[in-house]
Amino acid sequence: MKLSICAVAVLAIACVGAVQAAPPRLFKLDDLDQLHDVNDPEISPAGDWVAYTVRTVNVKADKHETHLWMTSYDGKTTIQLTSRPKESESHPRWSPDGRWLAFLSGRTDEKKNDQLWLMDRLGGEAQKITDFKGGVVDFAWAPDGKRIALIATDEDKDENGPDDKDKTPKPIVIDRFQFMQDVSGYIRHLHDHLYLFDVASRKADILTPGEFDEALPAWSPDGKSIAFVSKRHKDVDRNDDWDVYVIAAAKGAAAHAITTYLGANNSPNRADIGSYPVWSPDGKSIAYLQGGDPKLIEYATDTLAVIPAAGGKPLLLTASLDRNVGNPQWTPDGKSLEFMVEDDRAQYLARVSATGGKVEHIAGGRDTIGEFGTARGKHALLISNPLSPSEVFAWDGSGAPRQLSHQNDWMEDVKLAPVQEIAFKSKDGTDVHGFLLKPPGATGGHLPTILRIHGGPQAQFPLGFSFEWQIIAAQGYAVVAANPRGSTGRGQAYCAAIFANWGGPDVQDELAAVDYAVRTGVADPARLGVGGWSYGGMLTNYVIASDTRFKAATSGASIADILGGYGNDQYAYDYEMELGTPWKNTATWLKISYPFLHADRIKTPTLFLGGDRDMNVPLHNGEQMYQALKSMGIDTQLVIYPGQFHGLTTPSYLKDRLQRYLAWYDAHLKAR
Repeated sequence: MKLSICAVAVLAIACVGAVQAAPPRLFKLDDLDQLHDVNDPEISPAGDWVAYTVRTVNVKADKHETHLWMTSYDGKTTIQLTSRPKESESHPRWSPDGRWLAFLSGRTDEKKNDQLWLMDRLGGEAQKITDFKGGVVDFAWAPDGKRIALIATDEDKDENGPDDKDKTPKPIVIDRFQFMQDVSGYIRHLHDHLYLFDVASRKADILTPGEFDEALPAWSPDGKSIAFVSKRHKDVDRNDDWDVYVIAAAKGAAAHAITTYLGANNSPNRADIGSYPVWSPDGKSIAYLQGGDPKLIEYATDTLAVIPAAGGKPLLLTASLDRNVGNPQWTPDGKSLEFMVEDDRAQYLARVSATGGKVEHIAGGRDTIGEFGTARGKHALLISNPLSPSEVFAWDGSGAPRQLSHQNDWMEDVKLAPVQEIAFKSKDGTDVHGFLLKPPGATGGHLPTILRIHGGPQAQFPLGFSFEWQIIAAQGYAVVAANPRGSTGRGQAYCAAIFANWGGPDVQDELAAVDYAVRTGVADPARLGVGGWSYGGMLTNYVIASDTRFKAATSGASIADILGGYGNDQYAYDYEMELGTPWKNTATWLKISYPFLHADRIKTPTLFLGGDRDMNVPLHNGEQMYQALKSMGIDTQLVIYPGQFHGLTTPSYLKDRLQRYLAWYDAHLKAR
């Protein structure tokens, strides 16, 4: 037997230094290519396997790839199920007998529309089993495993086909109130319909023809009926009045609404923590989410409700909780429901009796449980915390969750910035919560400090991992991040405090976060920066138009001339519900447009960024602010990402954006 040189040295007690672990290093930008994004844990019916998705970066192709993995519930075996380069898969769902794994993928489709695929867990290649011209959006297995409920999109017959690449594009004719949607583009009369698909014959029958959209299919336990959600009104673009419907699983059957609340009932547009209608084990009831006051649009809080499957009066189970909930699942005995609760910075798993009562916090601490699945009393949880990206965990109903996936173990060699939870008072005395990071290993204070602002605004910075915060801290900056009014996690009143008052109390809350960092000796008041994306960019514009203390700002995918933005994005309904029409409520529109209309108040050098195909907050909004600052001689720059929508997706652009943030902050906060 031969021993390596190092092995001989170790045996000779002369190579001790060679086996010592290298000291932890700081984060670097290239680490963004190493991050694995884990999502969508799906536990098998027997509870012995957990399937999930892992998104990685193909550096050579400059694109993300998402593949399917599965890990045995005991954690002993992990298998990568798909691995085709430049292709992706999503939405893994087990067949009722646990043999088949169905998923969505655009591989082999000329237009890259998702189709339904089947993979035998025992081995072999996946098979494509649908060929809808408009693609498959969602699906659910029937209890017998022989049928699948599909949501598929109409074929766009007005679009040039793959053989018409050299032909002049056809005119786009618009006649809808909401006529654009980010990524989707201009909206016409294409709809998502419910189909009944036979697995053996590959035949699909449409169940819900007509001029409506369906979503979120869910089978009754006896396999005779399908619940789904739909908006069925004369002008669906002018309301968010989704209802839960039930239809017999047979061609020609008629659907009937079982909810009547004039607001969102399980709206698919509010799926931050996921939620399908879900049948009780005995098939007599359906649990769903009832929205809040429709006049509050996204500021309203969702409530867990249970209603008879035939319709009737719903029982609201979490009305007194004043927190958004989601992803309800019945316990096997049908006596309780488990569900997600979005709380202050954290997200946890809870349980409540199906007849009402106290909400019990059953899993999750100061971290974020992003998703969960359950089978036979076993749970698969997706958990993240400030020092670890999301991974899949097993939880048996008591004790601590046990980690199953290990997609980011490479981070054990990286020295991270500690993340501190903070609380402070705003100008009017309101209690505001957030986070503070100091550079890894930093012991002193008086540091250059960056205020980062989240988007939404109906969202929050959770107790999850942020590469952005960590890479900024690794460059020697302190990072402060608040959840100002307008954020979720603190109740409906806190969230709705900025209703028709953007740039009001939320600006004061953000400035109070900076005051806290200065007061505690962390931040150097002469070296402050600020920045954010989407509403985070908007609030950045409001902040620098309200306070001149910041020496550098980055504003991504933002708007400042709200009045000038009317009719140029996807938010016509939201705008009119919150602000009224510009010709009737002109004063309100002018008030919240102050960063542009009073741009002369801004003294902060600002970097503007955006995607040229963004229909959520179109690029021209950033162009206006760039032009205004350029006109006034303020140091500014505009960065345009070709082919990108509201959220950047190209890996090199994501890295470029971070690099530009750091370079901009360095130039104005360190070069002194």
